[in-house]
Amino acid sequence: MSRDIQLKERWDILVEKLSVQFADGDTLELDAIIYLVGVQELGKIHNTYKKDEKLDLMHIAICRLLEPYGFYVFDYFDEDGWPHYIVKEELPPLKAGEQSVLMKEAIVTYFVEKEYIN
Repeated sequence: MSRDIQLKERWDILVEKLSVQFADGDTLELDAIIYLVGVQELGKIHNTYKKDEKLDLMHIAICRLLEPYGFYVFDYFDEDGWPHYIVKEELPPLKAGEQSVLMKEAIVTYFVEKEYIN
């Protein structure tokens, strides 16, 4: 099976499973899934977050998701338990579609590692 087909199949399974669990079956978009990863990484799943905190959660998620690709490296947890990352390598210029594929691949890999999907 080609890598692209496998990624699409895994992505569709992941979106369906997360949508049922977190959105009453409404289809979650990429940004919402990135936000969920950020909440998972912070570990404070029952908190209510302000708009700026939601953006911070998405930043945490992007750093964590792209860490295995060598773009970020974990640095430390601050006094409030928020993880901080250092830019290890700048992301190359990517077209919107390429960014989307990279993030979907990183998210699928993350959820496979967490054994949420196969």
